[in-house]
Amino acid sequence: MAEAIALMDIDEEENQNHLSKPNKGKNVVVPATPPGGKATPWVEKYRPQSLADVAAHRDIIDTIDRLTSENRLPHLLLYGPPGTGKTSTILAVARKLYGAQYHNMILELNASDDRGIDVVRKQIQDFASTQSFSFGAKASVKLVLLDEADAMTKDAQFALRRVIEKYTKNTRFALICNHVNKIIPALQSRCTRFRFAPLDPMHVGERLKHVIEAEGLDVPESGLEALKCLSNGDMRKALNILQSTHMASQQITEETVYLCTGNPLPQDVQQISHWLLNESFAESYKRISEIKTRKGLALVDIVREVTMFVFKIKMQSDIRVPLINDLADIEYRLSFGCNDKLQLGSLIASFTRARSALVAAAN
Repeated sequence: MAEAIALMDIDEEENQNHLSKPNKGKNVVVPATPPGGKATPWVEKYRPQSLADVAAHRDIIDTIDRLTSENRLPHLLLYGPPGTGKTSTILAVARKLYGAQYHNMILELNASDDRGIDVVRKQIQDFASTQSFSFGAKASVKLVLLDEADAMTKDAQFALRRVIEKYTKNTRFALICNHVNKIIPALQSRCTRFRFAPLDPMHVGERLKHVIEAEGLDVPESGLEALKCLSNGDMRKALNILQSTHMASQQITEETVYLCTGNPLPQDVQQISHWLLNESFAESYKRISEIKTRKGLALVDIVREVTMFVFKIKMQSDIRVPLINDLADIEYRLSFGCNDKLQLGSLIASFTRARSALVAAAN
């Protein structure tokens, strides 16, 4: 009996020792977000909260703002490339209509949700058919936001057509998509359409300066120009590049931006174009292969940048047109995963042929 009591004492001591020892990494709950919320992506952190904050498309924004203020909001179809402010505009409209309670008054569905015909018949119809509590004079209607509506099935779109007509009295529908041709004509005719074009570099620059100032970043003018150039009018892309470059380097210069994204530097593109237009086939192949390996460049990026370079240089139309056509074919083949070495040979061959035509035209 005494032995049993002694064993129990030992077990209790071990348990107390175990509890007093610091846990070395096992079952430790690590907070998902560090203090200060620095892990928040800047795309969400600096998303416009009101219609006045939306970077561009002032004519569209002013029209929607006026319709919202006068409580005459129609069904909306916003389309255009990614990162141009479509979703931000609708969310800003929802905030203006419903204030802080806007989450209770909107049904938001995007491509990650199941949006087949059953969802239209049940979830959307149930939301649209119920009477809403009014949070103000302008909040008499609810809002159904269908993001990436071009991913909806045709059957679901046909079912949605009747739902829109039936519940127009107390519900407004806002459809957002990249490709308007994938929305059936019957839905398009029931909505007021607005096209959000790629953002002007000036508007991208203004918004980036606001973020740079708020975050206290060191970005020289060359770095800002590189961000505007690589974004191609996509504000989301510009902010993601800015944040990822900031994580990699304290100073965001042109070189660090291009290195972070893996795009060829403008001077590299000029050098490659010089080799293509002046060196022999074997020498061009050797030098381009070497710079590709050394800098980790993708051939498809080289082809795209060289194509832009071809547009800028002086060249007769009858020589430029076949060359651009060849470059387009190479880019198309690369998108299907064709061999890089063979396509590099095809790229150099296209320029060799163009160079021969230029020499023949000069003589």
